[in-house]
Amino acid sequence: MRIKKVIIYQVNIPLKFPFKIALGTTTVAENMFVKIETDQGIYGWGEGSPYSPVVGETQKSCITVARDIAKFLLGKDPLNIKQIVTSLERIFPFNPTTRSAFDMALYDILAKVADLPLYRLLGGQERELFTDYTIGLETPEEMAEKAEWAVSEGFSIIKIKLGTNIDVDMQRIRSVYNVTRDGILLRIDANQGWEKAEAVKFLKAVENMPIQFCEQPVPARDLAGMRYVRSKVLIPLMADEALFNTRDALTLFFNEICDYFNIKLAKTGGFTEAIKLVSLAETLNVPCMIGCMNETRLGLTAAAHLAMAFPFIRFIDLDSAFMHSTDPILGGIMYVKGRMLVPDNPGLGVDVDPEFVDKLEQVEVKEV
Repeated sequence: MRIKKVIIYQVNIPLKFPFKIALGTTTVAENMFVKIETDQGIYGWGEGSPYSPVVGETQKSCITVARDIAKFLLGKDPLNIKQIVTSLERIFPFNPTTRSAFDMALYDILAKVADLPLYRLLGGQERELFTDYTIGLETPEEMAEKAEWAVSEGFSIIKIKLGTNIDVDMQRIRSVYNVTRDGILLRIDANQGWEKAEAVKFLKAVENMPIQFCEQPVPARDLAGMRYVRSKVLIPLMADEALFNTRDALTLFFNEICDYFNIKLAKTGGFTEAIKLVSLAETLNVPCMIGCMNETRLGLTAAAHLAMAFPFIRFIDLDSAFMHSTDPILGGIMYVKGRMLVPDNPGLGVDVDPEFVDKLEQVEVKEV
């Protein structure tokens, strides 16, 4: 089997409402789809969702690098994933999101050849996955209104974006807590927005609330600050922007920086490194969450397969598609009151609406 063609699509999906976090505001999901076609008629889909404040990539840079990756892949055996990924890491070390789209598409092909859903190929079995619903930075009243909606839709876990002035953040979390009290778990994510003293003051003040953890309370580079916060508060801390790969995981673990890891395919470069990362985390006994950037249900389905295959991924944060104004994905995960149903079709179990992709700007790289 050989790769004969790669198509790169520029995907822009307006959000239903501006999504604001401590790192900035997003109004459009500026993503990239990749389709890898083989000489045997089997193809694979992948998605990259770059968020430049975290990964240093943009949609434009992803597409530029993707052209070079596509040329590199032509004629290669798509099942030789480890060798391909090793080469891509060496050639494009600072482009994890771009690499993740290709890695994802290769695993889609691999599982289709095996005639298995990807999570089965990875040794997993069916299990229940429940995602949270994320509320961006807004006024306390607006955030409470969104929380009420999420609870009415059956979500039992609410993730609250914070990381601004801690007094205003306190108003936000109290406003949400007041409308979600009974049986609803809360997660908070400061996206590096606080300094260590602020983080300690805030987290001590909310220890009476049903908060599972706080993500990245201080800047990713401030490992000493994160360790200080962890030593002072009861609420567990999760590393997100500070964690890309297994090297980061070892640094965080041996320096006692955090309690949990947040794994995202856009940060790891795809399944290959993510599988190593969650396996290492299990060895170190550091529970994991699978998270997302701003992927459609294509990328979210891929992440859900990883969660199905590795039960040590205990927390699920795969809700970005709820913010999108349109859904171009055929098949894929479905949501029932916060529960995610993962497809049993071979591969990822997804396709993309042909009418949608036909209208997109695209780059085709193929054998001459």
